[in-house]
Amino acid sequence: MKEIWKAAAEKISKEKCKVCPVCNGVACGGLIPGMGGIGSGATFRNNIEALARKKLVMRVIHDANTPNCEIDLWGRKLSLPVLVAPIGDIVSQISGDLEIPQYTSHLIDGCVAAGTLASIGDLIGFQPFASAIEQIKGRGKSVIPFIKTWIHDEFVKKLEISAKAGCDICGTDVDSAGLAGLRNSPAPVNVWTPKDLTTYIKKAHGLGMKYIVKGIMTVDEAKIAIDCGADAVLVSNHGGRVLDYGQGTAEVLPEIANAVGKQTIIMIDGGIRSGADVLKALALGAKVVLICRPAAIAVHGDNQKGLSAYLESIKAGLLHCMRMTGCKDLQSISGNVIAD
Repeated sequence: MKEIWKAAAEKISKEKCKVCPVCNGVACGGLIPGMGGIGSGATFRNNIEALARKKLVMRVIHDANTPNCEIDLWGRKLSLPVLVAPIGDIVSQISGDLEIPQYTSHLIDGCVAAGTLASIGDLIGFQPFASAIEQIKGRGKSVIPFIKTWIHDEFVKKLEISAKAGCDICGTDVDSAGLAGLRNSPAPVNVWTPKDLTTYIKKAHGLGMKYIVKGIMTVDEAKIAIDCGADAVLVSNHGGRVLDYGQGTAEVLPEIANAVGKQTIIMIDGGIRSGADVLKALALGAKVVLICRPAAIAVHGDNQKGLSAYLESIKAGLLHCMRMTGCKDLQSISGNVIAD
């Protein structure tokens, strides 16, 4: 992984991303466009710090010598409960040597090789998004497009082209209304009402697609998303890029999971950097974890090989931590893995 990070650092603009040994938001606060958090960068850092405060409880007298971290997600058997989170305009955020179609192709290849799912981020305008969708090439069931809160026609067009490409899971990052560049675009993103969300979830279901609502940070909005028909809620603050001085995702995850975890699939992103972090998130109530910035760096380090190697390192770390905390499979992970 050190070699992959070194190669990525030679390609990525230092004005956009510092390619730090640990991606923690300290060196890149305010770097937007770029990979930093909004304003002071406090929310990005809070994601990291919220997980760091959680301590794992070691248990070594048990029968979990060879743990299994496979998960079944809507009929797909994945090798680990970790997906790659979406990035929209990777060129403006990183300014590396990969254009959007190339990046998307390597992203999908790397995720497929690692036995998990890729997420495609949304872009301003229809054609750039269509160019990313073209890279799916028969692998739609391995790809989740996340479409932003555009006005009606723009959203529906992107949803329909995703379904046509074979995607049967989609999502919306409802917090995208806080992205200044998109808020001021010719077809701006909007804050959606529950009525809007219900309309688009019904549209997606009519196209045979499961629907993930990304950008949930409170119990009340998790309940609203479920009432609107969501198949999963993703606890996320957009990597700390839409609201300064916000809570870390791991701070709010337990309350949300306790309130609605029996009704829907709980996912989380924000600050996940290791297999230990994945285990912590699962113990706090998530079923699926998403990782964004380090995955994008790994792609720039060695294309699909860089990403698959990175995901394998996360899997190895998760399995080690499961073994050292007495968790033989994902079902056996509970709150007792975390110290009070």
